[in-house]
Amino acid sequence: MDEIVKQAMAKWPNVPHCYGWLALDARGAWRMRDEAAQRAGAPGDKLTNAALVGFINRNYLRDERGCWYFQNGPQRVYVNLEATPFIARTDPAAGFVLHTGQALARVERACMTLEGRLILQGDGIVAQVDDRDLAQLLSHMELDGKPVSDEALLGWLEDRPGTMVLRYRDEQVSVSRIPAADLSLQFHFVAQPQP
Repeated sequence: MDEIVKQAMAKWPNVPHCYGWLALDARGAWRMRDEAAQRAGAPGDKLTNAALVGFINRNYLRDERGCWYFQNGPQRVYVNLEATPFIARTDPAAGFVLHTGQALARVERACMTLEGRLILQGDGIVAQVDDRDLAQLLSHMELDGKPVSDEALLGWLEDRPGTMVLRYRDEQVSVSRIPAADLSLQFHFVAQPQP
C-alpha cells in the first residue's frame, strides 16, 4: 500500500465506503462506472491513465468478507468483479502475469468452467485466464495423456470421463470442472460487494 494512502487513512479514519463505481472486467481492465452506467448495468469506461491504473493496482486489497477494494486514500472503493479477483495473461518470459503486473509464480490448482473459462489458483490468488490467451494454453492441455482436441475438450466439459492436465512451462496441474456459479463460493470472493 502506498505511504500516502496510509497517511490519509490515519488522518481521516471514518470516510464512508464506496460501492458500484469501480469494476474489473474479464480482461483485466479497470472500469469506472458513473451513475448512468450503474443504472444501465453497463461495464463503464475503461481506465487508461497509466498512473491511475498503477495506483489502483498497488492499493488493491481484500477485506474479511472476501470483497475486493481499492484503498483510495481514506476511502475503500469496492470493486465489482466480472470474473475473478485477478485476471492472468501469459508472458513468454514470466509465465502467468496478473493484471496488477505481478507474476503468478506457482499454479497449485486449475479448473475450467462449463463455458470454457480457465481459472488458476496459486499463492493465495485466484485468477481467470484472459480469453485472448486461452487458445494458446489449449495447446498445453492433455486429456488422458494426449493433446486435447476441441471436440474432446467440449466432451469433457459436458461431463465425459477423463483426466485433464495443464502442462505449462515447468508445471503440470490437473484441471477440474466447475460451474461458473460456484466460483465465488469455491474461491471465497464476493463478485458484487454490497454495504
